[in-house]
Amino acid sequence: MKRSSIRLGADIGGTFTDVVLEKDGVVFSTKVLTTYTAPENAIIDGMHQVCEKAGVTPDQIGQIIHGTTLATNALIERRGAKTALITTQGFRDVIEMRTESRFEQYDLNLTLPEPLLPRQFRFTVTERVNAKGEVMIPLDRTEVEAVADQIAIAGFDSVAVGLIHSYLNPAHEQMIRDVLAERLPDVAVSISSEVSPQMREYERFNTVVANAYIKPLMASYLGRLEERLKAEGVTCRVFLMHSGGGIISIQNAADFPVRLVESGPAGGAVFAAHIAARYGIDKVLSFDMGGTTAKICLIKNQTPKTSRVFEVARTYRFKKGSGMPISIPVIDMVEIGAGGGSLAHVDSMKQIRVGPESAGSEPGPACYGRGGDRPAVTDADLVLGKLDADNFAGGSIKLHAGHSKAALVAHVGKTLDMDAVEAAFGVAEVVDENMANAARVHAVENGEDLSEYTMIAFGGAAPLHAGRLCEKLGVARLIVPPGAGVGSAIGFLRAPYSFEANRSVYMKLSDFDPQVIRDLLTDLQTEATGFVRTCDATSDILSEFKAYMRYAGQGWEIPIELTQDQAMTPDAATFTARFEEDYAKLFGRTVVGMDIEITVWSVNATTPPETVARIAATTGDGTATSQGQRSVFDAASGKYLDADVIDRATMQTGQRAQGPAAVTEDETTIIIPASRYAICQPDGCIDVVVKG
Repeated sequence: MKRSSIRLGADIGGTFTDVVLEKDGVVFSTKVLTTYTAPENAIIDGMHQVCEKAGVTPDQIGQIIHGTTLATNALIERRGAKTALITTQGFRDVIEMRTESRFEQYDLNLTLPEPLLPRQFRFTVTERVNAKGEVMIPLDRTEVEAVADQIAIAGFDSVAVGLIHSYLNPAHEQMIRDVLAERLPDVAVSISSEVSPQMREYERFNTVVANAYIKPLMASYLGRLEERLKAEGVTCRVFLMHSGGGIISIQNAADFPVRLVESGPAGGAVFAAHIAARYGIDKVLSFDMGGTTAKICLIKNQTPKTSRVFEVARTYRFKKGSGMPISIPVIDMVEIGAGGGSLAHVDSMKQIRVGPESAGSEPGPACYGRGGDRPAVTDADLVLGKLDADNFAGGSIKLHAGHSKAALVAHVGKTLDMDAVEAAFGVAEVVDENMANAARVHAVENGEDLSEYTMIAFGGAAPLHAGRLCEKLGVARLIVPPGAGVGSAIGFLRAPYSFEANRSVYMKLSDFDPQVIRDLLTDLQTEATGFVRTCDATSDILSEFKAYMRYAGQGWEIPIELTQDQAMTPDAATFTARFEEDYAKLFGRTVVGMDIEITVWSVNATTPPETVARIAATTGDGTATSQGQRSVFDAASGKYLDADVIDRATMQTGQRAQGPAAVTEDETTIIIPASRYAICQPDGCIDVVVKG
């Protein structure tokens, strides 16, 4: 057997670490509890488990693709390196002043989130580059050396460099990096002209600070992971999933760890897009619910929606604008603190609240019996009959229903005069409604009608809640693919090698300069292709071009896709037509008489996508074999119903399971509401549809 025929995907989540091994097209998977102090331990443990299942040894693995929430968690929990910021004199407080917009305008006591770095960690130098990239005030090397000495005395581990307009002329940032490398060789340095070379200094400064803040942590972790793998006899290359839905080398990941902030969820979106392509579905709502968070993404024409900016660690009820903006290419999704480990409580208005605080894997929900005494969503699911206490995570974790009932009564029931079942029902409905609201808002922001969409659910907790979510959203069809419990890790194995390079060069169409555009896009194509070549030296590389455009005077742009010919032979009339076409689709009309501006240019280099074979779906005519029955609470009926328990592995193509039912497997359980029935499709997907 060739080594390249065996690939491993590993996804570190807030509660579980998912490990998947693919051998000649057959997938073997496991879930192990995440080990916070040494995350690599969970990967090694999971690797041995899947290798044993597949009948291979670790040294036969030909490729490892990894995604992690470590970068995200470090930013949320503020436990990164001691970091300094060097910026232009007069711009020291940009990351604290933000954009001066209020994300909740009617809250008179609104408290803005604290910046990642306090003011005493921010240093300035006398220099100035204007908006055309021209040097107005040269940078004095001796001043930089003096700042470097201050940083050395203070004992900083990492330095972020963000100068005004450096995205147009990076010379001053590069000088600062060179000085720091000479005088502080052991200190990590990140410069904004490499991390995020885009206009809008708040987002750019914040992004380079975030990169510097987590750089030593991620470099240490990735180094330890490589050493542990080598000790286990694994000599293959390790790659990382990045937030834009592609794969980069471990060295690029160590240099730009901020690109890993959404790596796990991005893998899930790639997984859902792969399933959508298999079924030829053009409108998909991807629903990924794990132990700590739930992620929702819109996928149109088998391609996840992407964005240039997203927020980490929203502090105000997940409200847009209350988080930390990161300006990098990313799959656009909404993420809320609603996972199996999300903790429930009653607020001062006697309303049940769930999340964002999570029990994680240590101590975990009360039912784990590991010392947790507060109720989590998993506790509610257990009391409502959605989970089998003796067969959770393939039987590796025994659940204790008594602990769940006690925690629900103590923290919810006593305050609201409810018994354990009522409290569990309340917690489940609140978390489901939170997710439904997030999906509705995300759809409205994108001008979409969810009733036209098919939901694809994955993640350990999603199949437990997806049926109810579909009822709330009016979604008629739900698909739960094989390996749903470890969907993001499988998605890593489906992702292409890719890297997106972008740069801000402001241009009005009235001042259109084809040669400048051609040279700029050629440079970006070369840069992006170079990153991809560090992963794959032989495959064909495709280039995807975008220009971010707006009407003059508008605050934000929309992405306009360009063909290779349009990018390499730019024409003002073509750019105008493409912009007006996409603008009219989004807003229903164009604006006559306004000049059009381009602010950001991007090129995404990617290896060709995996060829996906189409599935001929069946409507089903058989009956799945029931292993028995158990009482499962049906939310729409408001009562327990006798539900058939069906082992997913025994379901044959075309067999049906009438709701209410529980379709079980090692990593998750699919709950079929009484309003629906499930069909086993030829590829093993469970297709849940409304009863006729």
